[in-house]
Amino acid sequence: MAKSPENEHPHKSFGWAATDTSGILSPFHFSRRENGPDDVAIKILFCGVCHSDLHTVKNDWGFTTYPVVPGHEIVGIVTKTGDNVKKFKVGDRVGVGVIVESCKECECCQQDLESYCPKPVFTYNSPYYDGTRTHGGYSDFVVVHQHYVLQFPENLPLDAGAPLLCAGITVYSPMIYYGMTEPGKHLGVAGLGGLGHVAIKFGKAFGLKVTVISSSPNKEFEAINKLGADSFLLSTDPAKFKEAIGTLDYIIDTISAVHSLNSLLALLKLNGKLVTVGLPSKPLELPVFPLVMGRKLIGGSNFGGLKETQEMLDFCGKHNITADIELIKIDQINTAMERLVKSDVKYRFVIDVGNSLSTS
Repeated sequence: MAKSPENEHPHKSFGWAATDTSGILSPFHFSRRENGPDDVAIKILFCGVCHSDLHTVKNDWGFTTYPVVPGHEIVGIVTKTGDNVKKFKVGDRVGVGVIVESCKECECCQQDLESYCPKPVFTYNSPYYDGTRTHGGYSDFVVVHQHYVLQFPENLPLDAGAPLLCAGITVYSPMIYYGMTEPGKHLGVAGLGGLGHVAIKFGKAFGLKVTVISSSPNKEFEAINKLGADSFLLSTDPAKFKEAIGTLDYIIDTISAVHSLNSLLALLKLNGKLVTVGLPSKPLELPVFPLVMGRKLIGGSNFGGLKETQEMLDFCGKHNITADIELIKIDQINTAMERLVKSDVKYRFVIDVGNSLSTS
């Protein structure tokens, strides 16, 4: 007979979990494994709320196993290290992102691209090698193999830095890989949300001119006056859109809704690059004619590997880049999820785990 989540491992843990497709989260007792020689135990202080958390708790993608404790933008303090751990010590500020294990043997892992490993173990809702399931950061502590733990820059606040572990690396990685970093070039950011607002900050740090492309006119002030974008293009304004045709060198497309790639491609110059990181629920049409006539490129990108994620965090530390967040208590998570459905957050919810999680 299988053990209950509370008795699978030797150490009692507590968090909030969804138990069915309603997606409603409630207090949940479970357990964490003992520290192995290569493991790091982390007291969780903050955890970002990612849109994929919402999809998972509602089983929108069809592979949720309940109960599930979400959360893969985890930051906290090291409380214990295994005998083989040399990089981290008790008291260190650290982070844990989307995965907590990979095969370490495939071509992707060998190239520090663990995010593309065919056998990843995700931070939550994933089968671990011992047959149990992983649970995420909406909880009091976590035990993680040292390879998947990240050093957090001392000058970055942990709460506003937490979303960098998913939203941040998801836009940083393609910008690096596709060479969207040349100072003076013109970057378009399609969609202004959790990913898009961080992409603006990276673009400006790289020395790019940044234009936000959005269907929401009320986002113009925020994009330019608060986030530092150079200009704003309302995608529903035909006259302004026509003026912008052929003006952008790169576009990073963060839009998760079904939308037209053709209109975005029209904004690119010769040799322009359009990279999508959003995940629409239905396939998008691929217009070949503008690709051929403009020698343009459409690419995609997942979150980055561990080496690149650490480089991203160090870059953020150097340039003081954090996410714009709304800090919530754990008992506000269900309301936050409802607001997330409506895109009613600027721009990322972060749970104050350390100060609000209680077993009572």
